[in-house]
Amino acid sequence: MRVVITGAAGFIGSHLSEALLDRGASVVGIDNLLTGDLGNIAHLRDRDFQFIRHDVTTYIDVDGPVDYVLHWASPASPVDYLELPIQTMKVGALGTHKALGLAKAKKATFLVASTSEVYGDPLEHPQKESYWGNVNPVGPRGVYDEAKRFAEAMTVAYRRFHGVDTKIVRIFNTYGPRMRVNDGRAVPAFMSQALRNEDVTVFGDGTQTRSFCYVSDLVAGIIKLMEAPGVNDPVNIGNPQELTIEQIARLIIKMTGSTSKVIYKPLPVDDPKVRQPDITRARTLLGWEPKVSLEEGLGKTIEYFREKVK
Repeated sequence: MRVVITGAAGFIGSHLSEALLDRGASVVGIDNLLTGDLGNIAHLRDRDFQFIRHDVTTYIDVDGPVDYVLHWASPASPVDYLELPIQTMKVGALGTHKALGLAKAKKATFLVASTSEVYGDPLEHPQKESYWGNVNPVGPRGVYDEAKRFAEAMTVAYRRFHGVDTKIVRIFNTYGPRMRVNDGRAVPAFMSQALRNEDVTVFGDGTQTRSFCYVSDLVAGIIKLMEAPGVNDPVNIGNPQELTIEQIARLIIKMTGSTSKVIYKPLPVDDPKVRQPDITRARTLLGWEPKVSLEEGLGKTIEYFREKVK
């Protein structure tokens, strides 16, 4: 099995590359290192892993047969896509188009990394795949939300028009080792502040909710979807255990043994008030559900961040 992964040097892309290598696959990783890090894949270089530094918004050329194309390239945190709005839109649009073109040329199965952000600030809770979302296309988060919605539409168009076997995974909040310290998302932000004994910043009043899935659970679900015959509609992969942002902040402070205090700042524009996946489809079609408890996953992530935070 030969798999091409765009965004392979990123947080999830690197874990996905490693898991597929462990299953005996040959992996071609593509990344332009805009937000990726070669350190995430350095331990894979002596395995059946080929790295190509390339911007996937331009033509993608890979020699030899390819069985799967996994399109993971994209800035993925608010810090990134607010600083890189054009690049975010381009990789969602042009990058998806080029990755689909590779899959079509190689007669490969295509899997695109979509996101719970396609649901926007949802009016349905928990969110089922049938929900169309509540997204502000001209708000500051719109560059990411609409890039992913366009990527889904392009993916479906290639299946309907060109007959490419395509799959869509909608990823909910995921955490684990290899997240960047300055990523800007809740878990790395809280951990880096707590480990420095700085004030832990909660935006809004802290009552907005998120559902956090450990990266190994997410990757297991992605691989199940990748290999599931006939599953072409979007599938939510995430942990339905819902917590408030304040609860996760205080748990991280406790688990790190920090002296940090929680402080509150204004909620960013269009920040979703709730987020929880309905994973009925994943359970039914893939036989998947998360296994790693929040405390276990946070413990492993804290170990990683202790080495990174100065």
